[in-house]
Amino acid sequence: MFAFYEECSNKHLIRALPPPPPPSIYAAYKHFAYNSLRFSVFIEIQMSCTHLWCVGALLLATAVAQTTPKDEHFHEELVVRPLSGDHVNTYFQFTTRWHYGQKENLYHTQLTPRVIAELLQQFDVKELHIGLTQGLWRYETWGYPIVEATSGAEMWAWFKATNLTDQQVDKQWAQLANVFSGVLCASLNFVDNTNSIAPKHLLRPQFMPANRESFMRYASLPREIVCTENLTPWKKLLPCGSASGFASLLNSGYVHNTKYHSLGLKVRTLCQDHDEDNCILEMTQTANLVYDLRLLEQSGNDFSLRRLFGMGLNGYCELASTSKIYVQRNELGARYQLVPPPPAEETTTRGGYTVVYGVYDMQEQFQDQGERLFNIAWLAPKGELRRQRQKPAPPPIYAHRYLLGQGQEHGRIVTEVTNSHYAPLPILVQELIPWYVHAYLHTLNIRRRPLGRNEYGSERLPFKLLHYAPGKQRELPTHLEIGFLLPGQSSALITIDVDYLVLKWLEYPPDANHGHYINAALVASALPMGTNYSALPLEGHLFAHSFNATRPSYVLGLHTEALIVSLPTPDFSMPYNVICLACTVVALAFGPIHSVATKLIVVVRQTSAPRNFLKKLKEKLFSRGSPLLPTAGEADVPEGAGCLPPEEQDENENDNDEEEEKEREKEDKEDKEYAH
Repeated sequence: MFAFYEECSNKHLIRALPPPPPPSIYAAYKHFAYNSLRFSVFIEIQMSCTHLWCVGALLLATAVAQTTPKDEHFHEELVVRPLSGDHVNTYFQFTTRWHYGQKENLYHTQLTPRVIAELLQQFDVKELHIGLTQGLWRYETWGYPIVEATSGAEMWAWFKATNLTDQQVDKQWAQLANVFSGVLCASLNFVDNTNSIAPKHLLRPQFMPANRESFMRYASLPREIVCTENLTPWKKLLPCGSASGFASLLNSGYVHNTKYHSLGLKVRTLCQDHDEDNCILEMTQTANLVYDLRLLEQSGNDFSLRRLFGMGLNGYCELASTSKIYVQRNELGARYQLVPPPPAEETTTRGGYTVVYGVYDMQEQFQDQGERLFNIAWLAPKGELRRQRQKPAPPPIYAHRYLLGQGQEHGRIVTEVTNSHYAPLPILVQELIPWYVHAYLHTLNIRRRPLGRNEYGSERLPFKLLHYAPGKQRELPTHLEIGFLLPGQSSALITIDVDYLVLKWLEYPPDANHGHYINAALVASALPMGTNYSALPLEGHLFAHSFNATRPSYVLGLHTEALIVSLPTPDFSMPYNVICLACTVVALAFGPIHSVATKLIVVVRQTSAPRNFLKKLKEKLFSRGSPLLPTAGEADVPEGAGCLPPEEQDENENDNDEEEEKEREKEDKEDKEYAH
C-alpha cells in the first residue's frame, strides 16, 4: 500500500547480492529509488537497508515482458480466516490483468470495464485507489488486514502527463471524483480542495516511472455510509457480475449485517521504462468482511459458507482463469474440522511466520460435483467453551486516536502509537485536519512512555521528518506529516492543540447535532518480521503471490479511529417552531376575518323588545321541532270537519287583522318606552 523503500548500505549485504541487473532492469529500479529517496534518508538513520528494489524490478520486468499482447486474464479468490473473539474474516479479491499494449487499445475492452479504461486515459490517471468502509478494524485482536482501509470513503490517485500543472491536476481530480461518484453511487462528488491534500512522503506510486513529473491527490470522507447502493454497482464492474462466481455470495442482506465490511477498487498501469506502448492495466476489486459468530444465532461454535452468506456457492465465473478458496488451518483455524476436507494444502513462511492454507479449486470441484451448490463447514470440538480460548499476542505496531479538552472552543488531538517489538521502528504519521479545526504547529510534540508504565513522562522524541501545510478557512485543510523513530517496547503520544471555528448556518451538514468528523490518521512503518502480516507484496497481484514472499522488511500501513467534534450548533428547530406557531395563528384568524370581509352587512330594524339569553335559547330549541307533522288533536279531526262558509271566513280574517294592528301599536309603544 505504501511504497517507500530503503537503499542498501550494509557492506556485508552488498557482497551477498547477485551481480548487477541488466541496464533495462536497472533503469526500472531508478524510479523506485527516486520515489522513495526522502523517506529512505530517514530510514537509513537507524535501520540497515534491503535489496527489495532488486526483487521488485525483476518481477516488474518479467511481468511485462512475458505477457503476450492483447492478453487478458481474470482471477477470483476467497480467503477465510478465523479471528479471535468469535470473529471470522472473509476476503474476496477479483483481479483483471490486461496487456493492452498501445493506448488506442483501451477503447476495445473485453473483461475490463470500458468506463474504467476510458477514465484512466481521459484524466491521465496512472494509479487509482478507492475504498468504501463501514466499521473499524481492530488491530490489537485481529492482527493486520490483507487490504488496509479507513472508515467512510477514501480516494487517492496519481496523475502523470507531459505538461500537467497543479491547477490542471486539481480540476481533473474534481472531475474524476464526480465521475466515480456516479460509477459507484457514492458521495465522492463532495471531494474538492477543502478536503484534499497532496502527500509528500507517506503515499507513493507503485511502479511509476520517475522520468516524468507525477502529481498525487488524497481525500477522505469519514461521514460516508456504505450501503446496498454501493455494493450493486461495484458488482456490475465484474466480468460475470453477481450472477455466478464468488460474487454471488455477496448478498447485501448478509454483507451489511457484518461487524466490518469494506469495498475496494484499485487500478494501476504498469509500463516498461521509456516504453509507453508496452503496458499492463491491472484492476483489483476487493471485499473484506468480518462476521461476529455470536450474531449469527448459530448453535455452538460451528459455521459454514451457507451460514455466513445465506447460500452456498453456485459455481465459478466462466471467464475466470482461476477460482480458488483459501482456508487458514493453523492457529485459530486448527481447532476446526473442515467438511469437506480440502483437496490440497499450501504452507507458506513469511518473515518467520508460518501459515497453512487449505486450497479448494472451484473449477475442479464443479467438474466433479455438477450443478449442486458447494458449501464448506467449520466444525468445532464439542463441549468447547468460548472463555477457554486464548487471546493472541498484539501486533508489533498499532495506534489509537482521541480528543482531549472541554467546551466547544479549544481542544487537543492525541494520536498514540505503540511498538510492542523489542527493536526500534521508524514511524511516519499523516494528519489531514479539516479547515474548521485550526491547528497550532508550535504545540506539536511527541512524548515517550515505556510499556510498563501508566503515565507519560517528560521524555520527548525528536522529529526526523516534518512536513506542514497550513490550512485556510473554507478553502484548504491542514496537512501534517511526521517522521520519528519509536524505541522498542514503548508508546509515543503525539499531541497538537486546536481551536474550533464557528460555521455559517449554511455550512452545517444534515443532522448537525451528530457532530463534525476529523479524518483518521495514517500510520506507516517497516516491519522486520511478518507476524500477523498478510498483505500482498507490492509486485504481486494475486493473494497466492503472498505465499513464501519473504522480504528483509515489510511495508505496513494502518488507520486510526476517526474523531467527532461537537461545534457550536444553532437551534435549527427554532424556525420550524416559529413556522408552526405562525401558521396556527393565521389559520385561526383567517376564518373570522374572511367571514367579516366577504359577508354583506344589512341593518335590520328591531321590532320587539330584546330578550334575554335563556329565552333566546328556549325559542331556538323548541323552534327546531318539525312543524309539518300534525298535532294529536289535528290528527283526529276528519277531513272537511273544520271548513266554514266563506262569509264566516272573511269575518274571522278581519278580526285577525284588527288584533295584529293592536299588537303592533302595543309593540311600538313598548319600543318607545324602552328607548326612553
